[in-house]
Amino acid sequence: MCMMCQENLEGAGVAQAPTNFSMVEDGIFRSGFPQPSNFPFLETLKLRSIIYLCPEPYPEENLKFLDSHSIKLFQFGIEGKTESSVPIPTNTIMEALKVLIDVRNHPVLIHCKRGKHRTGCLVGCFRKWQLWCLSSVFEEYNQFAGRKSRITDLRFIETFDVMCLKQSLYSIIYRYQGYGLKRRRLLYREESIEKPHIISNIGIETTSWTLRVG
Repeated sequence: MCMMCQENLEGAGVAQAPTNFSMVEDGIFRSGFPQPSNFPFLETLKLRSIIYLCPEPYPEENLKFLDSHSIKLFQFGIEGKTESSVPIPTNTIMEALKVLIDVRNHPVLIHCKRGKHRTGCLVGCFRKWQLWCLSSVFEEYNQFAGRKSRITDLRFIETFDVMCLKQSLYSIIYRYQGYGLKRRRLLYREESIEKPHIISNIGIETTSWTLRVG
């Protein structure tokens, strides 16, 4: 667990992090499904958004927690299948990535059921977008998947076309400013991109992004 996360955990007293919790990078976290016992820990992260990668409805208790802390829930339902014949939905991963790289949604937590396969695929594709070498991407995936690593997931990550993502986000220029590699900013042209559904305990809301150069 990263130093900052450990400090947060200690500062939260009895707070307990979700299974497989870790920092992906500044403002992006990953984990297994948060339980009510994890809520005090999540409070320390000051989350703005959660990316949920399972098709099942979000538990009412979790929705109440999100609502009370003004946290947006982006749900992208990916079936947790183990059969190699069941493909990972590329379009769903693509839409989740668009939410993930928008810094206005940060700090953001990505999670599925156990924080291994579906979360690992999304983070792996994010790393490819960051131009990580494939061996490092696979090493990170295997760190969380362990002995349950799936060849189908690794093949999906390897063949994922980041150019499609770049083309769909052509109006967004991802630039690092002069504060080190972890401090970054998105600069926008005058374009609009459709925003995915935001799930909350009061229903589904659909709006659009208006992106402008600041």
